[in-house]
Amino acid sequence: MQIAFYAPFKPPGAATAEQNRDSARLLMEALARAGHAVEVVSTFRSFDEDGDAERQLALRDEGTSHAQLLATQWTRGTRTPRPDLWLTHHVYYKAPDWLGPLAASALQVPYVIAEASHAPKQAGGRWGIGHDATAEAIRQADLVLCPTRKDVVYVEPLVLSQERVVRLPPFLDTAPFSRAAGMRVEYRRAIAETYKLDSDVPWIVVASKMQTTDQIASYQMLAAAFAKLGDVPWRLLVVGDGRARAEVEAAFNGASARACFLGDRTLAETAAIFAAADLFVWPGINETYGTSMYEAQAAGTPVICCTPRGVPDPVEQGISGMRILPGEAETLSQAMRALLLDPTHRRAMGKAAADFMSAERSLDAAAVRLDKALAMVARSL
Repeated sequence: MQIAFYAPFKPPGAATAEQNRDSARLLMEALARAGHAVEVVSTFRSFDEDGDAERQLALRDEGTSHAQLLATQWTRGTRTPRPDLWLTHHVYYKAPDWLGPLAASALQVPYVIAEASHAPKQAGGRWGIGHDATAEAIRQADLVLCPTRKDVVYVEPLVLSQERVVRLPPFLDTAPFSRAAGMRVEYRRAIAETYKLDSDVPWIVVASKMQTTDQIASYQMLAAAFAKLGDVPWRLLVVGDGRARAEVEAAFNGASARACFLGDRTLAETAAIFAAADLFVWPGINETYGTSMYEAQAAGTPVICCTPRGVPDPVEQGISGMRILPGEAETLSQAMRALLLDPTHRRAMGKAAADFMSAERSLDAAAVRLDKALAMVARSL
């Protein structure tokens, strides 16, 4: 199938590495693995950060004109190949889809949205124009692919049939992490030598930027939990950086001798650190879903996380890790204590985590789900 691919918030060719750009690229790769031809048909950004109604109207007009031009070019044959299906990635009130519904309708091809988000509380607000456009796009979609259960709950009331809403959990390319897991001993030895760590002591890894209020709050909750583990041996490896690094480091001041701040790392370096560690812990306050939790598990490392929004989706409770209620530092410290003192259980969870990622959250698994969902849409039209 020839697929017209469009990302109104962050085009897959964007120079800046962010979760949205990377998830768009992963989606394109999964589609290609399923045997589809994928073309990015536009880099037009509909994103309005400030809630400026005048700007939103201007973006609407620009997007509508662009969609009409694309449809005309395909219809007249001046642009090829003509798509069999239109797929828009990540639609929400700040970045509505002004292109897809119009172009797909003009070409009479299926319109699909991946990662649609509907926020009823935004109705009539500063992003009201984008909110209404997003709701209308969801109504018109022949298929909506949702990454989290919460997204499904908000999207389903907008569609005529619940069969049009399919859950496609977040996924990643597990290969770099599974390769790193195969070299755990070598990586652990090298990291121990570089940072003067005792390899006989359990290593806990954390990976997150230090930018937003929620990220800072997660680090602070983590520091509070570690403060209750002074009688247990552990070392903390922190991967990440940002404007609030000094504030984050200050939160761990009481455990500064046990914490090692590594700053930003490349994908390969992060995979090696995850594979060398014994446990990954992250509260994930208000996160949509935690990519690093998937990566850690793919490297064979069990995860402890909290349970807001889509964050707990990758963690099988008691099998590949542990989930706790958000905001409970005491419960978080108890969960860490239990696994820090039980290496056999940790290793079993790590193996289960790697197996789960390979079978359920890999590119190949996503390709199978995508192909099945798109085939269903094609048959129904």
